[in-house]
Amino acid sequence: MKIFARIRFYYSAFVISLVVSVMIVLLYLLPRHKAKILHYGNKAMLALMGARVDVVGKPDDRAQLYLINHQGIVDIITLEAILDKNLNWVAKKELFEVPWFGLLLKNAEMIAVDREDRRGLIKLMKDVKKSLDELHRPVAIFPEGTRAKGQNLLPFKEGAKFIAEKFGLVVQPVVVIGSKSVVNEHEKTSIGGDLKVIFLPSIDVSKAPKDWYEKLREDMQKSIDAQLASHNLSR
Repeated sequence: MKIFARIRFYYSAFVISLVVSVMIVLLYLLPRHKAKILHYGNKAMLALMGARVDVVGKPDDRAQLYLINHQGIVDIITLEAILDKNLNWVAKKELFEVPWFGLLLKNAEMIAVDREDRRGLIKLMKDVKKSLDELHRPVAIFPEGTRAKGQNLLPFKEGAKFIAEKFGLVVQPVVVIGSKSVVNEHEKTSIGGDLKVIFLPSIDVSKAPKDWYEKLREDMQKSIDAQLASHNLSR
């Protein structure tokens, strides 16, 4: 069983690398169609990996900032495949330097953040404002800041909260379940299975109570726990 899971992992890695390569070329040749290229490219990845997606709840068309739990690259692939919105992902600067995948981030004009630079938050704020006001691209952030290995959410970083409050954004929390079953990058395995994406009610931060960020994290954790208890689905 473990051998099959390892073989399936390398097949999935090949699929991701192949489709990413195609998207890089298309983004270069057809820069005006970036949103469609990313949307359909990621849909193709899921289809080739045999991963179906069950969507619970409804994406809010008003949402300017999506806050998503994070376990691996499949989280990004899944949201891009579901939301045809030309999402602007916030990613650490180091990822932009990774061969192939970094080129995709650059060509797709995603937001790079330097965690070692004290001015990183100022730059991030400017990039988010430009994305929303000029490019009309909603922003997607993993508030945990890094990939989690277990069921429990890691502590949320304050950057997403600060930005949402500074600009009075409409925030929608999103829970992704099952991404590690499709591709587990830590253990280099893939056992397949379906994904579940849960869109929780959005929050208008300009009208929200002071503890909205803490409550949002609690609601996301409750949703994760409920899926494990009721459907034996781990995130």
